[in-house]
Amino acid sequence: MSLSRREFVKLCSAGVAGLGISQIYHPGILHAMTEGAKKAPVIWVQGQGCTGCSVSLLNAVHPRIKEILLDVISLEFHPTVMASEGEMALEHMYAIAEKFKGNFFLLVEGAIPTAKEGRYCIVGETLDAKGHHHEVTMAELIRDLAPKSLATVGIGTCSAYGGIPAAAGNVTEAKSLKDFFAAEKIDKLLVNVPGCPPHPDWMVGTLVAAWSHVLNPKEHPLPELDDNGRPMLFFGDNIHETCPYLDKYDASDFAPTFTKPGCKAELGCKGPSTYADCAKRRWNNGINWCVENAVCIGCVEPDFPDGKSPFYVAE
Repeated sequence: MSLSRREFVKLCSAGVAGLGISQIYHPGILHAMTEGAKKAPVIWVQGQGCTGCSVSLLNAVHPRIKEILLDVISLEFHPTVMASEGEMALEHMYAIAEKFKGNFFLLVEGAIPTAKEGRYCIVGETLDAKGHHHEVTMAELIRDLAPKSLATVGIGTCSAYGGIPAAAGNVTEAKSLKDFFAAEKIDKLLVNVPGCPPHPDWMVGTLVAAWSHVLNPKEHPLPELDDNGRPMLFFGDNIHETCPYLDKYDASDFAPTFTKPGCKAELGCKGPSTYADCAKRRWNNGINWCVENAVCIGCVEPDFPDGKSPFYVAE
């Protein structure tokens, strides 16, 4: 099955027919991805973060995480979900990076601490030529793996823009992938999928689109990115402009508290300065999203959290 770019975008926008929810996936996409095609090799590493991005991915619904792992990607390394650990796991990771050099995706979750030679984040140990233990820092790992990857994907706001680990007052000198690449002069395609955490669709959909391009570049051009390196497919909509409470805002019908109906702009909602399709896609299998229960805190934006603080406004 071959999908044109127009057909691909149409299927992504349409969602799963008949389910009444705004998920990215249509069965045709997965069929096109898996029919006689090899799976995308993925190395997923974790730096300064809370593992929330991984948890979000495990909550994927359409497709389910089982389908993602068995049909869409070949997850070769992930510190949280893999069975092996220690030296054995690292040796496998390095071997995969060499075997698929220039043809694997490096997914990075968490910021990269650079103070104290990166020793605020030790991700494993190896043996040097003399048989001595060598502690591998997150900075060293990215420095080694990113140039060998087909593309590096910043999963979550911490890796994309620094996020909470890089907020004012941190002592680790945490950096985003973009800043780390610039400092280390790493010239590699970098795509950001921010969020605290990102929606599962954003993560898997980005990989599906990128791998479709690898398998058939003529039929599937790379998705357009915005100025912050985000796929426009997911981050092209302003949350305020797509919010179901927009008519309340226009009518100056503002909620006095979270439990009262109305627009939550006066409670601190950051929707007007935030770009993502949360309002249309929704979360937790389409059950709800942030503004229904609280306010948008702008977690997908480069200035999160400092530029979005305080998250709530008290009257």
